[in-house]
Amino acid sequence: MKRCITTLLRLLIRFYQLAISPLKPGCCRYYPTCSTYTLQAIEKYGPLKGSWMGLKRILR
Repeated sequence: MKRCITTLLRLLIRFYQLAISPLKPGCCRYYPTCSTYTLQAIEKYGPLKGSWMGLKRILR
């Protein structure tokens, strides 16, 4: 189940990176970008903690 959720989150983030992000002006002040950071956090810490870490970064 955890693997399915991780895969779904990864697909949603990749969709955002490829389809939505290019339409917006470059305004990210972080490196790596929040979406890349969230992908890395999900891979390292799992879907729940990784998503929480990504959300906290986006809201900063």
